[in-house]
Amino acid sequence: MRNRAHILIGVALLGGCNMAPKYVQPVPPVPASFPGAPSSGGESAAAVGWQRFFGDPQLKAYIAAALANNRDLAAAAARIEQAKAQFRIRQAEQLPQVDGSANGTRTRAPLGSLGLGDSLGSGSITYNQYSVRVATSAFELDFWGRVRNLSESARRSYLATVEAQRAFRLSLIGDVAATYYSIRAGEEGIALAERTLASRRQGLGIAKLRLDAGVTSSVDYDQSVALLTQAQTELADLRRTTEQQRNQLLVLIGGPMTAPLPAGRPIGDAGQFAALDTGIPSALLQIRPDILQAEQQLQAANADIGAARAAFFPTISLTGAFGFASPQLQGLFDGNNQNWSFGGSAALPIFDWGKRERQLEATKARRDELAASYQRTVQNAFREVSDALVGQQRYREQIEAQEQAVAAQRRLAETATLRYNNGIAIYLEVLDAERNLFLAEQQLIRLRATELQNGVSLYTALGGGSDG
Repeated sequence: MRNRAHILIGVALLGGCNMAPKYVQPVPPVPASFPGAPSSGGESAAAVGWQRFFGDPQLKAYIAAALANNRDLAAAAARIEQAKAQFRIRQAEQLPQVDGSANGTRTRAPLGSLGLGDSLGSGSITYNQYSVRVATSAFELDFWGRVRNLSESARRSYLATVEAQRAFRLSLIGDVAATYYSIRAGEEGIALAERTLASRRQGLGIAKLRLDAGVTSSVDYDQSVALLTQAQTELADLRRTTEQQRNQLLVLIGGPMTAPLPAGRPIGDAGQFAALDTGIPSALLQIRPDILQAEQQLQAANADIGAARAAFFPTISLTGAFGFASPQLQGLFDGNNQNWSFGGSAALPIFDWGKRERQLEATKARRDELAASYQRTVQNAFREVSDALVGQQRYREQIEAQEQAVAAQRRLAETATLRYNNGIAIYLEVLDAERNLFLAEQQLIRLRATELQNGVSLYTALGGGSDG
């Protein structure tokens, strides 16, 4: 009895063996804090859903449509289901597969074929055979953890796919917002170009009257034409790029909007975003879905090493069957008709010419590759946050300077027009001033849109919560 207990204990201990190396998270190769990060009373980006972060109601309607209808996001969700199914398959392999069968045959055979011809004479015999059985075939006793590690690898791959979908979801929110702000900037630029074009058409009409009256030369008239064509060229370019951005947005949101849209906010309005707390770089390790995806892939490779190591030990399998067989259907389940069989087997390749060693080396190299990839993902996340923080400060400085430049250019244009009307300056001075004012105003619109896009980049770089 004691020997049997020792055997059972030994089997239990073997069943707990795991050949996978202990997982150690790679050291993140980044500083302890973000350079130049402002102190903020805002919330962590992970705690701020996109519905609270964005203040533009029209943008929020577009984001909601994209999350519901984007085809790439739907494909990412389908990939999650595929990975989940593969994990369930690996889980099922840890348990014995039991099959049931039932058979019934009626056979007619010559007596001679049964060796009964001499004793019973010629002729044939008809007989029946019925059977019912349940059986398990080649159930592997996972002493070395091979099957468990394969299951763990599949589980980690499944979790990596979940994080990949979260990363794509967050990226989709950022792409929709960035495209939307490009469209809004284009619309404001178009409105400015149309106002400028209308004003310059009036100016061209006045220049034509002055030319016909002999007050000015054709040079002033041609310069008015040049001002007009500048606005026409810029307007055509803005219309082209804005329409292309609308086409891009249509793809991102998965098709045309069916419900009426709320009014959007001008890009110069305050309150486009909720305040965020940047936190510390180590927090990104638990927030950013791309980092979490890379770590899940690394842990899957770690489990693969355990499965590769287990291949050096014997594969022990059990088979078994239990059932009933009888020539008569009635009484099939009587105890005398019972039959069963149980057995075991062990297999270990003796000469495989280094195949298992190379497989183990390959899994280790794969693990090392993914460790480097994980660290690179962490570095990239740190860079994205740092770039967005730098942009947050510098774009504000640029906008303030550009606002001053626009005000100065407007004063110059007014002065140049006044000087020309009083005969103090030539029309070329007006031309330069009007052209520079128009370019400065368009540049201010673009800078405001870029600042908003940088705010979106900061939100996604910090792993902003994708659920509102």
